[in-house]
Amino acid sequence: MSTLTIRLPSDQHERLKALASARGISLNTLFEELSERALAEFGAKTRFRPDRGSERRRLDVFEHLDRAHRG
Repeated sequence: MSTLTIRLPSDQHERLKALASARGISLNTLFEELSERALAEFGAKTRFRPDRGSERRRLDVFEHLDRAHRG
């Protein structure tokens, strides 16, 4: 595991601590969750860019996800 030091304005730090507290999690866990969301969004955008792969393949992926979601 890595350690990361970030600099934030004091008011933003306090608001993030309040958010973590309201969720019943640590500030560290909040940052882990937020970074996972950001990475998932980035991954989805880069995997499904129009310039990567065939349009048919992308549509097949979405159709598969839609079928799986419907059960």
